[in-house]
Amino acid sequence: MDYGIFMPPVASSWQVVKRAEELGFSRAWFYDTQMLNSELFTIMGATAMVTKKIRLGTGVMIPSNRIAPVAASGLATLNALAPGRIDWGLSTGSTARSTMGLTRGKQADLEEYVRVVQGLLAGDTLEWTFEEKQRKIRFMDPDIGAINIKDPIPLHISAFGPKGRAMIARLGAGLIDVPGNVEHARKNIDELKVAWIAAGNKPEDLQVTAACSGCILKEGESADSPRVKSIAGPAAMILMHKLGEQAKGTPPRPMPPQFQPLVDRYKEIYESYRPEDARYLTNHKGHLMYLRPEEHEVCTGDLIKATTMTCTKAEMQERIREMARAGVTHFAPQITYRDPEVLEDWFEVFNGV
Repeated sequence: MDYGIFMPPVASSWQVVKRAEELGFSRAWFYDTQMLNSELFTIMGATAMVTKKIRLGTGVMIPSNRIAPVAASGLATLNALAPGRIDWGLSTGSTARSTMGLTRGKQADLEEYVRVVQGLLAGDTLEWTFEEKQRKIRFMDPDIGAINIKDPIPLHISAFGPKGRAMIARLGAGLIDVPGNVEHARKNIDELKVAWIAAGNKPEDLQVTAACSGCILKEGESADSPRVKSIAGPAAMILMHKLGEQAKGTPPRPMPPQFQPLVDRYKEIYESYRPEDARYLTNHKGHLMYLRPEEHEVCTGDLIKATTMTCTKAEMQERIREMARAGVTHFAPQITYRDPEVLEDWFEVFNGV
C-alpha cells in the first residue's frame, strides 16, 4: 500500500502537494468542483511545474464538466508537463453537479466518454457524437511537443452497485472508493473482485484507492474540539447536505437512527435557505472545505466519529493495516485547504504502519 491525499484545488494547492512530495506521499488527487474551487487542470498544471515525483490525479473528473476532446487534451497536456505522473479518476458526479442543481450523470454516458478519451489518448481516429451528429476526430499534431500521449495515463473510476462494478471490470480500471470504515471497504472490494475475475482480469491487477475523511486525535482531544470540527466536520456534513435536499426516497447512505434528530434539524435549516428554487446554492457552500456557522450545532462530535475515520494515531494505523488486508492498494486522506498542517499528522501515521 502507498499513500496520497485528496484535496480541493485552490491557487495555493501546489504548496501543499510540494510538501506532500517531500514527505514521500505518492499521489495527490484534486476535486473537479468548478463552482466551489479553482479549475481542475489549471491547478494541476501549476502543481506539475513545481513537483518531480508525486503522481497527480483527477479525483474525480466529472464528464459533464468538459467535452471528451477537451478532457483528452487536458490530460495529454498535463502528461507533457509531468510525463508518466498523471492519473485519470472520474465518476458520474455528485458535488460538482449538485452545486448547479443537477443530479448525477448517466453511467452509460460515462462509459462512452471513457471510450472517446482513451481512444484519443491512444492516438486513434474515432467516431464521436456531438450536437446530434457523428464526426471523426483525432489529435492532429501529437508529435510537436504540445501534448504527451506516449506515457500511459491509468484510469480509475468511482462507481458502485452491480452495473458500476461490471463497468470497472470491463474497462480494467482502478476503483476509487470512499468506504468510511474497514467493513465497507472489504465489502466493496469483495464484490468488485467477483466482477473483476469474471471479466477475465487478473486478481493481482486490481487497484483500489480508499479516500478517507477524518482527523487524527491528539492525546485527550475530543471529537468536537474546534480543531477536529475544522478538519473532519466538512466531511461529516456531506450526508447531511444530501439528506437536507432529499424530500423522499432512500437516503444515499443509511444514517444511524440516533442521529435522526440532527437530520430533522438540518432539514429545518435547509428549508430556510433562499432562494427557494435554488437552495443548493447555500446547501453545498463550503462542501468538503469548511463548516458554515449554522452547521456547527448539527456537526456534533458523535456525528464526526460515526461518519468519518476520526480516531487516535494508533487506532488509525490499525485501521490502515486492516484496509491493506482487505485489498486497498492506495490510501489517501482528504485534506481541507484551511488545514494543510495535517499532512504532518498523516506522515506520522503512515510512518508507523
